[in-house]
Amino acid sequence: MLRAICLPFALLLATTAHAEKVGEVGVDWFGNDIIIESISDPKVHGVTCHLAYFDRGIIDRLQQGNWFEDPSNTSISCTQTGPITLGDIARGKGGEQVFKESRSIIFKSIRVTRVFDEANQTLIYLAHGSEVSQGSAKTSMSTIPLYQPK
Repeated sequence: MLRAICLPFALLLATTAHAEKVGEVGVDWFGNDIIIESISDPKVHGVTCHLAYFDRGIIDRLQQGNWFEDPSNTSISCTQTGPITLGDIARGKGGEQVFKESRSIIFKSIRVTRVFDEANQTLIYLAHGSEVSQGSAKTSMSTIPLYQPK
């Protein structure tokens, strides 16, 4: 019984990318930083994306009074880092979630969604914030062309 309950969660984790911190840039004396993380698409080998986001320091948290939440601002840039091999990816207009990372204790997260523009042979990676009560208009997008001239 327990195996049947845990299996769907294990499959979800297996298809979600893992981020690796590759940079941390201090931006002010309040201890605020910009974090840079690298993620590889688990279903598209040969593509690596880099996310940059704001990480609030303790002084800023004390000053602003919002202890448990970071801004949703995220920037993304993706590039081909090897031969591209498409796995079993979603091909619908809604795309497929590649990455998710919490930005608050409960309700806010950063997400990366991959959309395959098959007509133009392009992979689109969209970074966006997600909240339970309202979405976020703060988005960033990067594309990877699959077209190879002969």
